[in-house]
Amino acid sequence: MFGLNQASLSFADRPLLDEVSFIINKQDKIGLVGKNGAGKTTLLKCLAKLQALDKGEVSYPQDFKIGYLPQDMDFEGGRTVWEETKTAFLEINEIQSRIENINNEIVGRDDYESEQYLSLLDQLSELNEKLIHLDIDSIDAKMEQILIGLGFSPSDFERLTDEFSGGWRMRIELAKILLEDADLLLLDEPTNHLDIESIQWLEGFLKNYAGALVLISHDRTFLDELTNRTIEISLGKIHDYKAPYTKYLQLRVERREQTLAAYENQQKEIKQTEDFINRFRAKATKAVQVQSRIKHLNKIDRIEIEEEDTAFMRFSFPPAPHSGKVILELNGIKKSYDDKLILDNVNLSLERGEKVSFVGKNGEGKSTLSRIINGEKFEDGEVKHGYQVKIGYFAQNQAEILNPNKTVFQVIDDAAKGEIRTKIRSLLGSFLFQGDDVDKKVKVLSGGERARLAMCKLLLEPVNLLILDEPTNHLDIKSKEILKDSLKAYDGTMIVISHDRDFLKGLTEKVYEFKDKNVKEYLGGIEYFLSKKEHDDFRSWELEKKVQEKQPKQKEETKPTVNLYEKRKEYKKVKNKVKKLEADIEKLEKDLETLNTSLKDPSLYENGDNKELIVKWEKTNKELSQLMGEWESCIKIAEEIESVLN
Repeated sequence: MFGLNQASLSFADRPLLDEVSFIINKQDKIGLVGKNGAGKTTLLKCLAKLQALDKGEVSYPQDFKIGYLPQDMDFEGGRTVWEETKTAFLEINEIQSRIENINNEIVGRDDYESEQYLSLLDQLSELNEKLIHLDIDSIDAKMEQILIGLGFSPSDFERLTDEFSGGWRMRIELAKILLEDADLLLLDEPTNHLDIESIQWLEGFLKNYAGALVLISHDRTFLDELTNRTIEISLGKIHDYKAPYTKYLQLRVERREQTLAAYENQQKEIKQTEDFINRFRAKATKAVQVQSRIKHLNKIDRIEIEEEDTAFMRFSFPPAPHSGKVILELNGIKKSYDDKLILDNVNLSLERGEKVSFVGKNGEGKSTLSRIINGEKFEDGEVKHGYQVKIGYFAQNQAEILNPNKTVFQVIDDAAKGEIRTKIRSLLGSFLFQGDDVDKKVKVLSGGERARLAMCKLLLEPVNLLILDEPTNHLDIKSKEILKDSLKAYDGTMIVISHDRDFLKGLTEKVYEFKDKNVKEYLGGIEYFLSKKEHDDFRSWELEKKVQEKQPKQKEETKPTVNLYEKRKEYKKVKNKVKKLEADIEKLEKDLETLNTSLKDPSLYENGDNKELIVKWEKTNKELSQLMGEWESCIKIAEEIESVLN
């Protein structure tokens, strides 16, 4: 259906693509992977025909539609969100414009019997039929569904796009691409500006998308959930795996081992041939054999082995200085920007060693609260920092606010104090800034390099409350894994704001959801939070459906007679079950509280004696969730019986 045929492309004499060929089928969902600089984004541009090839071709059928989302782009202003999104329907917009022109022309004519007038009517009829065929009546519903799915509220639709940040305007571009109903979607880091809920919505949308998809992403979970095929770019060649990302990693290890074995065998054969040639080159009796071996040597298709990228960050956070048991208390926090209320009556407390995550849609106040904790002013409420609390704060735009005219070394040297100044080069080396790299100016660094430099700066002073706002932005999958391991080993208190589910898994034990200007606490990790949200949303939908089904019956049907004796008997039975469940729940909550206290003991992690406790905590937490579900069902049944008895 769509193919790249013998494609070659070089930059500065370095081949990015070397006679690459592959086919993309209609149902393919492809993850495009490779180390930094391998040419992933360039290949995507070639597929979109925005980058010319040196050799080869991109082929696809006539009327084949491609939707391409780059990482960065320029935006045009002056239109509302709704108007800008509607520009996705190019054909419909052109037809409507032609219909408007014809209508204007018809209004000014009175030659109703002329051929020209009748021709205009025929054109008008034909164009209106085309609009019906293009399902124009469903356009508004589709636009609303996708915009809301990507995090916009209906009140945003009539706002000018100029009022939104670059991240939100990228969402508008993504909405336009999804609405185009393209045969092939090419998406370069589409989750960069999305929150967890929007990412989950996008996953669901793309899973059901009828066309093909080629995707570049550093979000491992996103790749695993969506892709059924992985194409790796390496040394200008491609390796095609019929598997999602995690399975690809396993298959890649097997392929590399096989390639390495073949490479070593070939090198032995080459050495033996060269030894024979060198030994007998001067002997006339061996001239024929020597020439034969030389020809054979020239014909060998040499196996290339890509050098493994073993350069990765090596660092750990300094031990957290001693602090009091209570690290942080927030009471009744209220915050507004330009008369827009962001947070209202927020209460929150953290104890020493707790690791929590802030999640929620963009604009709900996650970053705002993190800045308030770090010292930003607010209208009402109280922020109490515990005894000897020292905060380390990594802002969402930390990498962008570094002085562009300073060198890498100067950035760290200016911020360092005391003994650490003698170890700056060693510290920078841990973040992959070695040799001449330390003399590079910040303005020439890539996004990933700036993120590493900002993280390095955070390690200059020991802290016991670490606040990280989107720390994985611009980091590749390997760097994110290293950062996650370092944070898991950190012995202080931590707040993490992130939309990367794979990064948050196993990192924090409590989640605070930001919604409707307040926060809600979930005593569990990100997986528990996401499963609970799905359950709550479904239950709300189910209750709403039952109410809708019940309403017409109240008008049309008379209330059926009931056996009051049996109802009272059933009511008593349910109330007894509720009482027993409440007692069991209270016991499990106390058990869970005891286990939480035990798990905060640092000595458990030093001796590795925490596995049994963790298993017990998970079992207790699961039992508690089940009993809570039963309790809610029983309460609901009791209320329904009460309404009948009354």
